[in-house]
Amino acid sequence: MTSPTQAATEPSDPVPAGDPSATVAGTPVAELVGRSPGQLAWVRFKRDRVGIACALTVIGFILVALAAPLISKLYGKDPYQLYGQDRGLLNSYGIPLKPNGGIDSDFWFGIEPNLGRDVFTLLIYGIRTSLFIALAVTLVSVAVGVLIGLVQGYMHGKVDYFVGRFSDLMLSFPQQLFFIAFTPVIIALFVSPRDEEPTYLRVVALILVQFLLGWMSVGRLVRAQILSLREREFIEAARLSGASNWRIIRKELLPNIWSTILVQFTLLLPVNVTAEAGLSYLGVGVLPPTPDWGLLFQSGANYFESDITFMFFPGIAMVIFVVAFNLLGDSVRDAIDPKTVR
Repeated sequence: MTSPTQAATEPSDPVPAGDPSATVAGTPVAELVGRSPGQLAWVRFKRDRVGIACALTVIGFILVALAAPLISKLYGKDPYQLYGQDRGLLNSYGIPLKPNGGIDSDFWFGIEPNLGRDVFTLLIYGIRTSLFIALAVTLVSVAVGVLIGLVQGYMHGKVDYFVGRFSDLMLSFPQQLFFIAFTPVIIALFVSPRDEEPTYLRVVALILVQFLLGWMSVGRLVRAQILSLREREFIEAARLSGASNWRIIRKELLPNIWSTILVQFTLLLPVNVTAEAGLSYLGVGVLPPTPDWGLLFQSGANYFESDITFMFFPGIAMVIFVVAFNLLGDSVRDAIDPKTVR
């Protein structure tokens, strides 16, 4: 027997499942739509104002790097012309005659000491150089680290042991000393010290050296996740169904670690940007006249006592980029795994 209250609230006819036009007591029933983990992560990320602001900042840096030639053309200057020397804007010590590093309506960020190049165009092209090298290093390091971690975790046994010991060996090298010592060695293998060194060779050497000591952290993290996933029921079911190892890795394991890969990518890129800039600052990275973030710091440091303006703009740009990318990595991690506690 149905009570009057139940009769008033329950529909007289069953509501068809999935019918968006169905109603209950005259009220439309919204259709229930499932969301994938990626969609849920995106919804959580959109609610993070800091993450959105950092994402826009990073996108802005990337757009500036990509559009550097166009910006330079609209600005009317290039990063190679010696404006200070050609126009007599430097004193006998190579310092700009005008205050604040020569900032005026023609040179927005001033001019470089000694050579007199435009700092604004040097900065946007320097961002382009540093980002390209760091992005290449990060992509190769993550790709190789994921591949080695997958092989270690899935094959385990002797493969895991020997690859793990090799990883330990690579981790034992002090990174900065290794970068400084081996970059000239790699270049010397291809170019005689008496010959002119092509720019692309130094870029390739920087990518190679940083990659050699940059994949281990990703590999270890992926290995740990694969070791826990390979014993799960869905992996065992895939094995019993006759799936090959490659199919299990590609269809079952990789989709379950993509979030870890994404977070590691966002955290490694700013580290590689600062590492590349540090090598250029020390004189073993990109060499003049190629614009580079590290070379701007090197030039500014030489004249820091006379005027801090030369260090101001590249320093502020570097701080903003690194902080924005690190906070973006934290926001991505929190969106993917909301249980994470900072």
